[in-house]
Amino acid sequence: MQYGIIGTGAIGGYYGGKLAHAGKDVHFLLHRDYEFVKQHGFQVDSCDGSFHLDNPYVYPSVDDMPKCDVVLVGLKSVNNHLLPELLKPLLHDRSLVVLIQNGIGLEEDLQKQMPGVAIAAGLAFICSAKTQPGRVDHQCYGSINIGNYSCKDERLVQQVVDDFIEAGVETHLVEYEEARWKKAVWNMPFNGMTVALNTQTNLLLDFPETEQLIFEQMMEVIGAAQHLGVHNIDVEFAHKMIATTKVMTPYSPSMKLDYDFHRPMEIYYLYSRPIEVARKAGFHMPKLEMLEAQLKFLQVHSHK
Repeated sequence: MQYGIIGTGAIGGYYGGKLAHAGKDVHFLLHRDYEFVKQHGFQVDSCDGSFHLDNPYVYPSVDDMPKCDVVLVGLKSVNNHLLPELLKPLLHDRSLVVLIQNGIGLEEDLQKQMPGVAIAAGLAFICSAKTQPGRVDHQCYGSINIGNYSCKDERLVQQVVDDFIEAGVETHLVEYEEARWKKAVWNMPFNGMTVALNTQTNLLLDFPETEQLIFEQMMEVIGAAQHLGVHNIDVEFAHKMIATTKVMTPYSPSMKLDYDFHRPMEIYYLYSRPIEVARKAGFHMPKLEMLEAQLKFLQVHSHK
């Protein structure tokens, strides 16, 4: 089975790298570091064991890539308007697109752009960063959940799960809506709060007042999900997420790195969209609405 990787950064580079290292047929789209990786290969520094891909299949353009059975999208969602033109050359009639991205509404919007394309969600639980050409720094965790959004071939989705497991990645097939909202329980508090307070995850939980605020924000996400009919998500899940983060390596989430490196932040799908979806269902998230407003301000007025 042929895999294509669109967005070979901290996420696409890690998961695509794991598949390639396990002998899977993986094809990477690269831009700024194409020449570097072509010459030097691709390095994954990992807490679970580092490895180097000596001669990965890398391409500067999707037009040079083969048709793929599965395309893993690790692009930041601020670039999702580019997806139709990036994906069309890679897809055949039975291809599956897996969006390994953060937020709510991603699959719905891509489906509107590309009717008939089979789509699934990839929910990555990982601390990973790419701050150098051709090198990913995987700090801790690394599992991924796959939620089927519109793929009628359930065997294909299961094959993706099986391939990840063979590559040494803890992977589960999960219910789509539940998976997206559970991921939001962690993402919405920690991504924005590390930016707004210019800090890392561990310091937010070392200070009682900010730990309480993180918990209250988590409960707003859980309340919204419950209001929308999502199952298996409650206060115990919030406690679990906080406990998991407390033992995590001190971490700057993806939005904090984007802010620090003067890149656009993924405010729309991480904040505006879920807030809008919840509001339309009659549920409000006031603390997260305030955080969204702060992030929008920082997006416009910071780094000037």
